[in-house]
Amino acid sequence: MSVSEKEKDPASLKEEGNTLFKSGDMQGAACRYTKALKLSDSQAESAVLYRNRSACYLKLEEYSKAEADASKALDTDPGDVKARFRRAQAFQKLGKLDQAFLDAQRCAQLEPKNKAFQDLLRQLGAQIHQKSAQLNSTDARVQQMFSLLLDASAKDSDRQKAAQNLVVLSREEAGAEQIFRNDGMKLIQKLLLSKQEEVVLSALRTLVGLCTGHQSRTMAIVNELGMEQLCAVMGSGASTVSLAACHLLQVMFEALTEGMKKEIRGKDEAILPEPSKELRSMLRHLLGMMPASNVSGPGRDSAINLLVKQVPRKSLKNPDNSLTLWVIDQGLKKILDVAGTVPELSEGPPLTDNSHMSCSVLLSKLYDDLKSDKERENFNKLCEEYVQQHFSQAGLDAKLRAIQTVSVLLQGPSDVGNRTLEMSGMMDAVISLCASEDVTHQQVAVEALIHAAGKAKRASFITANGVALLKDLYKKSENDRIRVRALVGLCKLGSAGGTDFSMKQFAEGSTLKLAKQCRKWLCNESLPPTSRRWSVEGLAYLTFDADVKEDLVEDKSALLAMFELAKSEDKTVLFAVGSTLVNCTNSYDVEKPDPQMVELAKYAKQHVPEEHPKDAPSYVEKRLVKLLEAGVVSALVCMVKQESPALTEACRECIARVFLALVERQEDRGTVVAQGGGKALIPLASDNTDVGKIKAAQALAKITITSNPEIAFPGERIYEVVRPLVSLLSLECTLLQNFEALMALTNLAGISDRLRQKIIKEKAVPKIEGYMFEEHDLVRASATECMCNLVLSTEVQKLYLATGNDRLKLLVLYSGEEDERLRKAAAGTLAMLTAEQPELCARIPGTTTHWLEIIQALLLSEISDLRHRGVVIVQNMMLAEKSLAEMLMESEALEILSVLAKGGEGTPEPVSKVAQNCLDKAMEYGIIRSREGREKGKGTEP
Repeated sequence: MSVSEKEKDPASLKEEGNTLFKSGDMQGAACRYTKALKLSDSQAESAVLYRNRSACYLKLEEYSKAEADASKALDTDPGDVKARFRRAQAFQKLGKLDQAFLDAQRCAQLEPKNKAFQDLLRQLGAQIHQKSAQLNSTDARVQQMFSLLLDASAKDSDRQKAAQNLVVLSREEAGAEQIFRNDGMKLIQKLLLSKQEEVVLSALRTLVGLCTGHQSRTMAIVNELGMEQLCAVMGSGASTVSLAACHLLQVMFEALTEGMKKEIRGKDEAILPEPSKELRSMLRHLLGMMPASNVSGPGRDSAINLLVKQVPRKSLKNPDNSLTLWVIDQGLKKILDVAGTVPELSEGPPLTDNSHMSCSVLLSKLYDDLKSDKERENFNKLCEEYVQQHFSQAGLDAKLRAIQTVSVLLQGPSDVGNRTLEMSGMMDAVISLCASEDVTHQQVAVEALIHAAGKAKRASFITANGVALLKDLYKKSENDRIRVRALVGLCKLGSAGGTDFSMKQFAEGSTLKLAKQCRKWLCNESLPPTSRRWSVEGLAYLTFDADVKEDLVEDKSALLAMFELAKSEDKTVLFAVGSTLVNCTNSYDVEKPDPQMVELAKYAKQHVPEEHPKDAPSYVEKRLVKLLEAGVVSALVCMVKQESPALTEACRECIARVFLALVERQEDRGTVVAQGGGKALIPLASDNTDVGKIKAAQALAKITITSNPEIAFPGERIYEVVRPLVSLLSLECTLLQNFEALMALTNLAGISDRLRQKIIKEKAVPKIEGYMFEEHDLVRASATECMCNLVLSTEVQKLYLATGNDRLKLLVLYSGEEDERLRKAAAGTLAMLTAEQPELCARIPGTTTHWLEIIQALLLSEISDLRHRGVVIVQNMMLAEKSLAEMLMESEALEILSVLAKGGEGTPEPVSKVAQNCLDKAMEYGIIRSREGREKGKGTEP
């Protein structure tokens, strides 16, 4: 049957699946069974295929799918004992012990002598008994907590302790169920109204325990408690309580949306259905918090943060952006109300220093989630109508609100911001208000001018019209708030050439003067943090200039002031700090132009970018050392921990770039790890831009290569490093990134079987095998070294045991290559494989006609490590089969082993010992007659 015919034949696909299953390739087997199911028109055949695929899913730990497939097999044939046993195993893993027990009981009735069925039945009986006892004791503890909390005469300290114990109980499934069933919601409702902050926090944390990963309980809680009460708690003045309520709502959103995804089976992409009633209720209340004057600033920021996280699609592959469209329709004007609020004016809700930046991020996320020009045009129209409505009003306050909204839009969806900026009279109003005598009016206008200057479209217009105005404000204003903002405007315009040394907007030395003033503001603690934050904004632009970078890293007090700001409550400074550090460490991407193209450009009199002499690697290295000495790592670690919309993906990418630059030198990696850099990199490798993920993963790889991974990533954290490293095994990554990932995975694979299992589970083995064919010597050798450690796992050994592949042949051939590193890795893998799986020894002669020459070359090698691997392979082959021993002893191997067995100079003891073992085995088989005969190199007949 041809390959194409096999692909269309369910029986052939099933056989292929069975072969793959036996060789340990569960993913491949499941794929074949799925193809066969699509083609099969026989109910009986489909039932067997479902049963087989269920076994694959059990091995892959996808228990819900395993249960579903086993149930489908049983629908056709209720007497299928294998399918029932698999469903019992799946139910057990899913925690559905009662259903598992019924299935196991039925299996035992059908086949009473089957030991596996009896063992499962005993296991389930013990687990059910344990769960019952646990439920009874939990019930008593819950009742005790409830009594204490409802007892008005109890001491405050006792009630607080009882509330904390309730939190602990809610984190166990049994405890959560008991709290929920024993009318716990009414009690929690009372606790939320308590005047004691600790009690309110305990109530919120208990709700987190009840809702985590449980959709039906979450729906009931949303309906019973009502979103009004939860939003009121989040909007309260106490920031700790507000954050705890925000975390609770985050958990509730996840429980509702994850639950909806799980309900959809058999689709590659889970498409979210129309948001549930509870989900819409939560979003409606969050949008209602935006303009509400009774909501605190931190509470509003929390609501914005939740909308940022929950509304836009997590993946653009999901075609359904209906949630974003619904929020734009229902709440865009409410979000713009916050964006347009000028805190110094009386009208408008209370804000924090972070509110405007958070609004920018939310608006940007909503705009980026739109799919068509029509949707984007509608968003633009709504924003323009809102700005026009306020700008056209008579009072100055309304115009200021319009300008403030434009500022926020320019920092968020800048295309929308540019369109509102181009509205008739807007730019003139901004420039005229810059000259206002009212500081608040001036501040709003100058900030709008600065944000407009950041857009290339507007920069030239503002350079022509705004520089004189900004210089005037900077020199003549008596208010530092205005001066620092004017300074940033000048910094932005002065840095328009980026890192191109030949494209400077201002006269020689101007940028250095501006930077010096920025550092002065930065270190001035009498200035409010918002004004000092603007000075970092200025440095973020000016540090494109290498002279400015050098001055900044030499000014330790300025660095310390910047790091302190990065750790402060003002989250809006995060991106400015990140950008400044990226510039100082030169961790931005620079494309080196082709020298021939440069010459052509010069000939054609076209502009050629020039690099500043102080951007040379030696200068960059010194700057990195200075930053490490000043404590840059602890600042970056604090920045990663921030739970704020201001920590955007772009900001995370900046932090990942800086970390990668900091671990470039091997001697600095210990410092980075000791100050928490390793821990901070793990979330950066999963929640980031695509580029940021790669940068963070590469930094993790560098640390894992040279540090002890168990110390760098203690406890469970070491398992979280595997996935980012595997992500670097991609054709989209550079060969250096591939190489470093393979080296790091080799280190991890050598630590424990659990880590090897994690690497296998992340589907790394096929990728590593692919790199074993790479043309680059170092990459090919490192992939083989990684495989050498992975073959300690039985799952990988099964891949080599499976017939119909060239895995073993490749190892034998590589053991004869010229590259020493590759030979060591391949021969080491072969030595381990033949020791663990002796049946592979008999296959070695069939791999290549040169197998004997390759083994003899290993035995004769001047490199003791290769000799050792060679004698171990020979020993394994001789122990496996007498016929193999005969083949070896009839060759020159006998004479070589005789020399090695004598030991002496140049032959390490382990080598001579194993060589002697080989000769002893040959004597035991009767292949060689006596020691004397052997020493003369004469093999005799058995």
